[in-house]
Amino acid sequence: MKAFLIKALGILAISFAVFTAQAQEQSAEQPVDFNVADSLVAALRDSLETSRLIEANMLMELEQLRFQMASGDSLKRDEQRRRIDSLRVTTVGVPVVVEGDTLFYFFTKRGGYSPQQRALMTQEIMEKLGRRFNLRPDSVFIDDSDNVSDIMYDNLVIASFTDQDALWAGMPQDSLAFERRSLIVAELEKLKDEHGFWRLIRRIVFLILVIAAQYFLFKLTNWLYRKLRRRIEGMESTKLKPVMIQNYELLDTRKQVALLEILANIGRWIVMGLQLLISIPLIFSIFPQTEALAYTLLGYIWSPVKGILVGIVEYIPNLITIIIICIAIRYLIRLFRYLSREVETERLKIPGFYPDWAHPTYNIIRFLLYAFMIAMIYPYLPGSDKGVFQGISVFVGLIISLGSSTVIGNIIAGWVITYMRPFRKGDRIKLDETVGDIIEKTPLVTRIKTAKNEIVTVPNSFIMSSKSINYTTSAREFGLILHTEVTIGYDVPWRLVHRMLIDAALATDGIVAEPAPFVLETGLNDWYPVYQLNAYTREPQRMAAIYSALHQNIQDRFNREGVEIMSPTYIATRDGNASTVVTDPGV
Repeated sequence: MKAFLIKALGILAISFAVFTAQAQEQSAEQPVDFNVADSLVAALRDSLETSRLIEANMLMELEQLRFQMASGDSLKRDEQRRRIDSLRVTTVGVPVVVEGDTLFYFFTKRGGYSPQQRALMTQEIMEKLGRRFNLRPDSVFIDDSDNVSDIMYDNLVIASFTDQDALWAGMPQDSLAFERRSLIVAELEKLKDEHGFWRLIRRIVFLILVIAAQYFLFKLTNWLYRKLRRRIEGMESTKLKPVMIQNYELLDTRKQVALLEILANIGRWIVMGLQLLISIPLIFSIFPQTEALAYTLLGYIWSPVKGILVGIVEYIPNLITIIIICIAIRYLIRLFRYLSREVETERLKIPGFYPDWAHPTYNIIRFLLYAFMIAMIYPYLPGSDKGVFQGISVFVGLIISLGSSTVIGNIIAGWVITYMRPFRKGDRIKLDETVGDIIEKTPLVTRIKTAKNEIVTVPNSFIMSSKSINYTTSAREFGLILHTEVTIGYDVPWRLVHRMLIDAALATDGIVAEPAPFVLETGLNDWYPVYQLNAYTREPQRMAAIYSALHQNIQDRFNREGVEIMSPTYIATRDGNASTVVTDPGV
């Protein structure tokens, strides 16, 4: 006897250890998941209860064997009852559940069937009987034989109870059978009422009513949609007015009517969809066979809605934080915009800070503030802690960094040019071989309009690597010097040449008298000296016209004095050709 008991307990301990080791291996192989952990705990609890029940059954079998081997006096029976009472505190039986109702529990084996198998067989038999249209629950009876009480319906055994079941229930076997029969009869009455013929008729009628109601709801929804559509079409010439943005007509009345009709159609489909979401689970809930499917469909509908609502409620604190950050950054940007306008209009003067720096500096500060705002808001965005969201952010940043190196270079060059102040909008400059006026400065490019009305677009990075000449700055601060050269023979006195060139310069529109024009002799060549006329102007935008007028005046002045502007080598070899001096210059 002791050897059998030790062997049984050893088998029980080994099975429990194997299950525990499997659970530990699963938990070590998989990452920590609270749902998986809960399922493992539940499975472990069920296994523990099953082990306790097996242990209790084995102990009861041992007690029964000892009882049969003993003399059979009542003391042995009492000791067995006390042992069961002590096991009942820690042992949970296997329930017999019929369509959600728990009737009673099995604690012991019977005829080679475990308590789980006995409970499952009783449940299946009762559910099978409950679906019969000709079921008579009062026909359930008790058949007692060989220390076993069978509860039967016709020739079908619903459940059997032994003296061991009676000991676990704490009552005589006949009383236990009578009580269990009452529970079974009551449940069969309930099943008969639930699955009876008239109940089926009522369910079919209810199904037809639900389908008919849904059909009429569809008709009503479509009728309301058509009425609303006619109402919208009538508003085109009565209530609707074009939507204007300054002088641009964004939406005329016809487009507004089309947009409202689209919105009404979308609303119609949404209402019809909501009707189906209610009616379809209601249809499935009519019949017990599909009632579980109805709850499943409701779960499919409600779970996402519930998740969205819960997510919105839980996100409210983060949303409030984001709103506060945005408001603070917005008013800070407004402050810097006000300061930039004050500096730009020179109402506020900062030593060493030029007024034309105000707007670009404001744009840089605004960009940095927006970047700072995004960095602060990012942790509060939904999904920011998810790996997919972070991966997309890294991918987008990588694409931008690889594809915009030239763009970034031009932007940085534009900032540097702004603070270097080589030119301003409206200045006449010479960039490489291009001469013109600055008409636009952007973060990426600078546009120049030439004297021939050609628009030249130059990347800012090219300007950084090229030499530029600002004629406007020179004219504004010092006076721009326009210069031109003539070559006159040695036979003409240089003082006369100087006077004629200066007179021609002073007679030119655009040349200022102060500072006075001057002449430089830049070379004494074999045949002629080189005279360079230098004259000041304050109008660099008229350089081409001033040069043209200056050259005309030089020719007129020299003609009046009878001096040829001619190569001396040509004059020395002249063979009777006429002089190039114009006798009637017309001035």
